[in-house]
Amino acid sequence: MFFPAVFNLGKAFKQYFEIVPALSDALRDHVYRIRHQVYCEELAFEPQRPDRRERDEYDTHSLHLLIRDVRSGEFIGCTRIVRARPGDPYYSMPFEKFCAATLDRTIVDPARLPRDTMAEVSRLAVIAQFRKRGNDEKSPLSISDKDFGTSEQPRFPYIPVGLYLGTIELARLNGIDTLFVLTEPRLANHFRKFGVNMQTIGGAVEHRGQRIPSMMTTHGTIDNLWAIFRPLYRTIAADVAQQR
Repeated sequence: MFFPAVFNLGKAFKQYFEIVPALSDALRDHVYRIRHQVYCEELAFEPQRPDRRERDEYDTHSLHLLIRDVRSGEFIGCTRIVRARPGDPYYSMPFEKFCAATLDRTIVDPARLPRDTMAEVSRLAVIAQFRKRGNDEKSPLSISDKDFGTSEQPRFPYIPVGLYLGTIELARLNGIDTLFVLTEPRLANHFRKFGVNMQTIGGAVEHRGQRIPSMMTTHGTIDNLWAIFRPLYRTIAADVAQQR
């Protein structure tokens, strides 16, 4: 990763993007429409729906997040935090179903954790024109080495990192400390480069490509971010707090 000493990721992010918690029905409708565009129309991971909204049984007890392109005002990506189901806290989260046979329960057993302080990050999606070229267009969200540029032309993957940091802050504000994620191996590896302790907790599974189950904590992630990423986190945290 190449950044000039005076480069401020937070100021740069603010010029182009805004993180918006989807707290109203109207904002959640944007979430479902983005997911339909990405998961159903562009990637064909899910069947297309007549109303062009992609939803499932987890959405009613999830927290949702959007990212907006400041220049156009358009919402371009989203994610969600799946929480325990009200009245049925041991209802399985998605990763518990997909990874039931591969989770290493000597590392962590989700069934033994307080369900009100754990959640799963899922349904990350960015519309096609803001995803990368080539094979990355076949993934709803990704990071590659090219996203960090060179010493002559530094770059940064603001959209995926912004969505993850916004999700972590929204989780923190809602009393969630343990976050699980089922993701591509290379995405987990890139987040470790930021100081994020994304711990692998089981073997890979086939779910729209190879995915690995990982775990991180909100406080650990925030506390261990490298110094250069802290202005970006503060900018995103301010966006989340402003909208709550």
